[in-house]
Amino acid sequence: MFSKMIEWAPWLQTLAGTGFTYGMTALGAALVFFFKTIKKDVLNLMLGFASGVMIAASFWSLLDPAISRAEENGDIAWLVVSIGFLVGGGFLYLADHFIPHMHFGPNHEQEGMPTHLKRTILLVFSITLHNIPEGLAVGVAFGAAAQAPNPEVAFFAAISVALGIGIQNFPEGAAVSIPLRQEGLSRPKAFLYGQASGIVEPIAGVLGAILVTKMTAILPYALAFAAGAMIYVVVEELIPEAQQQSSSKNHYAVFGVMTGFVIMMILDVALG
Repeated sequence: MFSKMIEWAPWLQTLAGTGFTYGMTALGAALVFFFKTIKKDVLNLMLGFASGVMIAASFWSLLDPAISRAEENGDIAWLVVSIGFLVGGGFLYLADHFIPHMHFGPNHEQEGMPTHLKRTILLVFSITLHNIPEGLAVGVAFGAAAQAPNPEVAFFAAISVALGIGIQNFPEGAAVSIPLRQEGLSRPKAFLYGQASGIVEPIAGVLGAILVTKMTAILPYALAFAAGAMIYVVVEELIPEAQQQSSSKNHYAVFGVMTGFVIMMILDVALG
């Protein structure tokens, strides 16, 4: 199957990759049909795991290739990557402050512009917003693979990005749908909202793939941009939410981060 996919256009490869990541989100959201509550320690482990995957992917799959590509282009690599990284984080910062959304933690802190939207919608907006850099990372990875000196190796590196993000999307889907069930939504509605949070990934991914294949000069910036946006999500929301719900006596969030990082690193090194 993969041998045939290598011949596809990058946007089609991205659509397949982000289709998988979306499917994993939906699969995780489907856990709401079996569980009504989620233990704090399990949620901490899930959030930590997602953080570890995103941290590892940010370096191994995005920043490292961005540095290599900038050097190949004859650019000042550290400057190019720094600009892209900071712009990516800045983009998420602005989105956090202007798009109304609500954290899915216990305090349900609302952020963004004032709105009268229902709390459940704001909770979904939160995850949807943070899925943008994940989809973008997959799209940029496949777009970069098409331009790499060894497209086959780069293609499998992009596959590792999709696999890693898909794996962490499974617990993330559950972390959306089950709290919505606790908010009083029916199981079908909680699942509907939970899986809907992942729809943005194919959209962002395809746009990213098309952009970097049409404008090859921006590829190092785009790779670093996705990394900066992902690190912003981890530091601004995922880890704080996990720590906020932790007691001083457990380290489930830490175990999750370490496990997620190692799994993503293995995927990147083994496949890339």
